[in-house]
Amino acid sequence: MMTDPIADMLTRIRNAVRIERSHVDMPISKVKRGVADALKREGYIWDWSEFESEEPVKSLRIELKYGPNGERVIQHLQRISKPGRRTYSRAKDLKPILNGLGITIVSTSRGVLSDREARQRGVGGEVLCEVW
Repeated sequence: MMTDPIADMLTRIRNAVRIERSHVDMPISKVKRGVADALKREGYIWDWSEFESEEPVKSLRIELKYGPNGERVIQHLQRISKPGRRTYSRAKDLKPILNGLGITIVSTSRGVLSDREARQRGVGGEVLCEVW
């Protein structure tokens, strides 16, 4: 039984980037779809798609992005809010990561957004992870 599917998603992405895979597959959920969409909007992945797998549930495929010389676009991926300790933040308290070079992904009432989008819309929420 998996207690933290978001942490599982981030670990799968982190492991796939380390071995320089072109894509990574995982079971799908609405929150995972939102995180993948936020990563795409911010330019950390090429694309994501849903597909039918052998299992009864659909799967999510994330196409990972690398630089022209094979350098990793995703250097760091860290879970912030955990099942044992949830972390919430208001829009004005969301600070830029690495002076704007990284992002924080936030689950808000308007969907899963990056910290830039959340500050722009003036909404806060649960801080899911940091990416740079």
